[in-house]
Amino acid sequence: MNDLILDLRPTIELTDEQFFQICQNNRDLRIERTAEGELIIIPPTGWESGNRNSRLTQRLGNWADADGTGLTFDSSTGFKLPNGANRSPDASWVIRERLTALNPDPAKFLPIAPDFVAELRSATDSLETLRRKMQEYIDNGVRLGWLIDPQNQCVEIYRPGQEVEILRSPISLSGEDILPGFVLDLANILS
Repeated sequence: MNDLILDLRPTIELTDEQFFQICQNNRDLRIERTAEGELIIIPPTGWESGNRNSRLTQRLGNWADADGTGLTFDSSTGFKLPNGANRSPDASWVIRERLTALNPDPAKFLPIAPDFVAELRSATDSLETLRRKMQEYIDNGVRLGWLIDPQNQCVEIYRPGQEVEILRSPISLSGEDILPGFVLDLANILS
């Protein structure tokens, strides 16, 4: 099943609070909002993608617990990007200092772009849609992004001001200077 896109404009222009309430009233749905105001209803993934994403989030979380400099978030966490979009990356990480300085309401979406994001392509995801989303993350302040594509056995690495780097069948990924010391073992995630 593909994403369902609802364009309510110009009839309805949702405020941030109204969008938040729609998400709260429909907790079983994963809903994102584009910068243009379109609502994207993302269907649940199959068991294989769910297991891969669980491993990705677990490994990032284990590193973050040991490192202590930031917090990890799963795909149910909403971020309000500077361009107005509301996105929920499959896995993400934010430096603790940024959260402390912001002092956000813990019951609401985080009003910042994460420092790191990862998107894991499921069997029904459009690669072009994910690529646009990854570029949107970078354009809004994300410092490192990984698009993990098991179907094509590759990873696309996104960084500000650089061309996308494509790795074919990598066995691991480095968190570089954004996630110092983090190496993601891609066993059971990419293959």
